[in-house]
Parts: sequence; structure tokens; C-alpha cells
Amino acid sequence: MRFRKAMARKKRKEREAAGEIKELNITAMMDMMTILLVFLLKSFASSSAAVTASEDVRPPISTTRATPKDTVAITITPKNILVGDKEAVRLVEGQVPAEQLQGRLVVGLDTQLKKEVEKLKFIAERNPAAPFSKEVSIIGDKKIPYDMLLTILYTAGQNELENYRFVVLMKEGEE
Repeated sequence: MRFRKAMARKKRKEREAAGEIKELNITAMMDMMTILLVFLLKSFASSSAAVTASEDVRPPISTTRATPKDTVAITITPKNILVGDKEAVRLVEGQVPAEQLQGRLVVGLDTQLKKEVEKLKFIAERNPAAPFSKEVSIIGDKKIPYDMLLTILYTAGQNELENYRFVVLMKEGEE
């Protein structure tokens, strides 16, 4: 009887020991760490500013070395005005329709910017590391009429977006 109990105890210990990890496979761990490192480097190297790619928009070329920041982005195309990726105003023949204007204020753009500013303020209240910077990035074609640009900047200013950045392309050959 003792012999059976001893054998059962021995088999139980062997079964429990079979599930244990006796040594670590360092090669697999290094592969995993390399993949993580490449992923993190790739994500940090990319620009934080989201620029909507469009064939219609050809930003001006500049020699600036300033890096883009993550701000509210207003994109002006010949067909519409976008806030982020959402259409705020559809343009008619490259102009803001008269029913969308209240003096210099663009109503549809004003509505979209209010939503964005509220969202940024909400985030800033709860996260001190992400303060509301009152910045707006204007992405537009180099042939935008100056009057339209003033109207859009006025509307942005009415929504507490006081600091303007114009997105430009870096001159070729500059690095």
C-alpha cells in the first residue's frame, strides 16, 4: 500500500514538473523585443500632423525646418473646406456660398470648429499633459484667394484658435 502511494506521489510530481518552464528561450524573446523596437521607432518617426492627401491641394513650397504639430487642421480644397477629415462647407465655384456667410463668419466651419475646440478643452481638463494650445493648421493650395483665407482665419479666431500655422512642403534637396 505504501509503495502504491509513493508511486502515485512520484507520478503526480512528474506531471506537475512537466508543465513548468525550466529554462527561457532567449532567441524567441530577442525576436519579440526587436519587433517591438522596430514598431516603436516607426511610430515615433512619423509626423504627428495628419494631412489629408488630395490631388486638388498643392501647398506652397518653403525652406522652413519647423516640424508639424498635432493641432486642429483646416483643409481648403477647390471643392470644400474640411475640419480634420469632416466636411464643414461645400464651396461653389471655389467660393464660400453666400448663405454660409454671416459677415466674415463661415457658419458651417464655425459649427465644426466649436465641436473640435470643445473636444480639445474636454481633453485638456482631464489630461494636464495635453493642454489646449489654441493652434490651428491651415492646409491649402497656394492659389487660395487671400479674401477666403482671411474669412477662414476670422472664423477660427472666433473659436479661440488664435495661433495659425500654414502647412507647406519642404523644398526638394533640403533635409
